[in-house]
This record gives sequence, structure tokens and C-alpha cells, in this order.
Amino acid sequence: MSAGRGVGVGAVWPGLVFSALVGVAAMGVSWLLGLVVPAVSALLVAIVLGVVVGNVVELPCRWEPGMAVASKRVLRVGIVAFGLSCSLVDVVALGWGTVVLVVAVVVAGFVAAEVVGRLLGVSRGLRTLIGAGFSICGAAAVAGVEDLVEDKDESDVVTALALVVLFGTLMIPLIPVLAGVVGFSVVQAGRWVGASTHEVAQVVAGAGVVGPAALTVAVMVKLGRVVMLAPVAAVLSLGVRRRVRAAGGQGRVSLPPAVPLFVVGFLVAVGVRSVGVVPVGVLEIARWVQVVCLSTAMFALGCGVKASRLRAVGGAPVVLAAVVTGVVVVVGGVGAGLLGA
Repeated sequence: MSAGRGVGVGAVWPGLVFSALVGVAAMGVSWLLGLVVPAVSALLVAIVLGVVVGNVVELPCRWEPGMAVASKRVLRVGIVAFGLSCSLVDVVALGWGTVVLVVAVVVAGFVAAEVVGRLLGVSRGLRTLIGAGFSICGAAAVAGVEDLVEDKDESDVVTALALVVLFGTLMIPLIPVLAGVVGFSVVQAGRWVGASTHEVAQVVAGAGVVGPAALTVAVMVKLGRVVMLAPVAAVLSLGVRRRVRAAGGQGRVSLPPAVPLFVVGFLVAVGVRSVGVVPVGVLEIARWVQVVCLSTAMFALGCGVKASRLRAVGGAPVVLAAVVTGVVVVVGGVGAGLLGA
């Protein structure tokens, strides 16, 4: 999908409204499923609906500009709103050891994705997207850094999204079981779940199996990883600018901003939440806006997931995803064990 640039507003509305309606419907479906299966993410439902629609239904071409806007600009609004869910005060309250653990998980995940991805012959774009999704906050991170990743195509994005959904779902039962096997306390188990599971909703589901005390710790640790989206996006943007300038291409190529605007908005939202001046009612509205925007974006992205493209990708990305998941789980588990109860 194109980004929708140079397209009139009238051409954007059909695809955008369609994506938004399905995104809201995904929220309803996730609520209904949540009555049976705990913490089913609206984002996951939206991606699945998008994949089904994209492979079964021939959508009108005139909807493409609006769906492109949904998958990029609406996504960024959702990420900014997501910032109001993240309080640095709450994360730091868990102790500086937890902060170090969060940074270690993100760094280890990216290093593993880069090193192992090269050995497997995975493209730079796909290994960066896998690093972001598996180390930070799942599908939102993949989509959030998409425009800051070089040498990637549409199939890389949808492959990374599919792998995040698959391996993140596997983490829901796996980490609680492993925590019981190694004899972790409830707090340690919660810390491990939050440090190693890909999506926020998957963290809620996994930690909920352990217990309420684990759930509180897990969500705070996970939100610490979400905050890492900002510095990672800034580093990726600066890397692109440096490489373009080194190649002497700045006169022909549009450079990304040193710090993307949505990252600035995300950081401002985190700062405002951390200060504690936002009324509870506003936080609830922001949470609703966040879920609507991200569900809308995930559906639009899911529509680009074609089964034929995924089959053509081969097994190397799956192996890479498994390795990065393993690294994140090991680093998270060792850190949780060292930090104690």
C-alpha cells in the first residue's frame, strides 16, 4: 500500500472508514471472546480479520489510499495515545534492576535479530522489524518503525506481524509453566512474563494465569519495554540519515527526521502521565482512542498479508523469530531470577 500522499481527502475516506469500522468490530469480538478466553487482544483480532479479508475478499482499489492512511497515520495517533498508559514513575518504582532488565532484553533481542538474521540470510529490513516486534511491544512496534527501516518491502512487514502474533501467543502458557518449573515466586514470574512476552495483551493473559500480584508486576515491566520504542525509533532514524549522507544521497532522498514526530508525541504523553496531572476520565478516553486507532491500523496492515507471499518467504524468518524469542525469554528469565522476589 502507498502512504496516501498526493491523494485527495475524498479518496481517503472510503478505505479509512471501512478500516475503522472493522477495527471497532474487532474490539467487540475481543470482548466477547474475552468472556471465554482471558485477555484476547483487539489488535490480534483485527490482524486476523485483516488477513482473512485480504485473502478471501477482493477489496476495491479505490479503498487503498484510505487503508494506507489507516496503517500509518492512524497508527501513529494510536502510539501517541499509548504513551498515556506508560508512567515512568511506576516503572522506576519496581527498582533500577528492573530498568536494567528492560534495557537488556531490548538490546539482546536486537543483537540476536541482527547477528542470527545475517547468518540465516534474512534481509536487513525483516531482521530489524523482527528485532523491534519481539524486543519491544509486538505488532505496534513493527508498524511503528516500519518507515524507519531500509531495504524492506510489504512482505517483510506482514511476515514480522504474523510471526509476532504466532510466537507471542505461544508465550502465554510457556513462561508461567517454566516459572513453575524453576521455582520462581509470583513476583519473579510476573517480571519474567513482562520482560519476555511480545504483546501487552499477551502479557496480561500470561501473567493472569500466575495471579493478580504477578499481573501488576508484569504489566509495569512490559510498559517499560514499550517506552523503549522511543529511543529505538530515534536510533533507527539517525542510522538511516547517516547512511544516506555517507552515500552522498541526501540531495535525492528524503531524509527521515532525526526524531520522528510520533516519537516526540509519545514521549510527551509518557511525561504527562508520569507527572500525574491527567484525570482518570481523560486516561480512559485516551485508552479507548489508543485501542480504536491501533485496531484500525492492524486491520489495514492485516489486509496486506497474502498467504502466497508468506509461503514465498521460506523458513529462515521463522527460525530467526524462534531464536530471538528464545534469547528474550532467557535474558528475561535470568534477570527475573537475579532480581529475586
